[in-house]
Amino acid sequence: MSPLSLPSNSLIWVTGSAGFIGYHLAKSLLEEGCSVIGFDGFTDYYDVSLKRDRHEILSSYDNFTAIDGFLEDADLLQNSARKYPPDIMVHLAAQAGVRYSLQNPRAYLQSNLVGAFNVLEVSREAGVRHLLCASSSSVYGNNSTLPFKEGDATNTPLSLYAATKIANESLGYSYAHSWGLSTTMMRFFTVYGPWGRPDMALFKFVDAMLSDACIDVFNDGNMARDFTYVADVVRAIRLLMQLPPGDEGKREKETSGTLNTEVPFRAVNIGNASKIALTDFIGAIERVLNVRAKKSYRPMQLGDVRETSADVALLESLIGYRPSTDIEEGVGQFINWYRAYYKR
Repeated sequence: MSPLSLPSNSLIWVTGSAGFIGYHLAKSLLEEGCSVIGFDGFTDYYDVSLKRDRHEILSSYDNFTAIDGFLEDADLLQNSARKYPPDIMVHLAAQAGVRYSLQNPRAYLQSNLVGAFNVLEVSREAGVRHLLCASSSSVYGNNSTLPFKEGDATNTPLSLYAATKIANESLGYSYAHSWGLSTTMMRFFTVYGPWGRPDMALFKFVDAMLSDACIDVFNDGNMARDFTYVADVVRAIRLLMQLPPGDEGKREKETSGTLNTEVPFRAVNIGNASKIALTDFIGAIERVLNVRAKKSYRPMQLGDVRETSADVALLESLIGYRPSTDIEEGVGQFINWYRAYYKR
């Protein structure tokens, strides 16, 4: 990829820089020589030491500045943005997890709504060139038409987490319309890979299988996901950063429903466009580990969807790239990291 075409003193903000995707994106930008401000609150939703270890790696780069705080703290965020004015804002921080939203809904309202609003406000005040925000395939609900397209309806969330992501997209559109804030909402599809989250299936399955424990298989295994390797996601974000809506003369290529021609806003799927059955996903892990999984079949979980699949025609038309990492290769990379990190 060519370097970012920004002045040498430009600053790129990454919220959630100690998180899974945020860490990988920040590290990629730092290796390219970009100046990165990493903002993270180190919540205890999962092992904080994993987040600290990610940030320790980022902090070894001279061009990285860490800010420890919560996006809900409007004064801290605003003062930090005035001290380090962002040219590009990549907002990845959020309270993640569909099932956890049933246990602690207030965390989602604070982080995903109040925090997102504060990010929009500082982006508006700073006049950022491009705001990119994490959204999710969960916005499509149980849409029965696959693959999911950006113009599909997104008004039937099955979880509070999904509802907050839909709300984020609506907030983003309103700021793009009212203030001309160039905004891209990135609908991620089941991202996995090294340094992944302990609450996600791949991490849980590998951990259980190496401990000779059962894995929980929901809906009797009748589920499928569009698994997307994290390095592919980072590359897509990196290329989209160069393309603020309305800035590159490509708006006519964007599909109906994702961009009003008068508003600098888009929503775009970032997925592998290759639906993988849960049983095949488990099989890939078994082959890489050379371990047979012990399965405990469970009913469908409240808030889950049976299948996801991304239409990535818009993404490819915009950046000339589509994620393509094979599931067995990606699973292998995760397991290599997991064994090294946990010495198993």
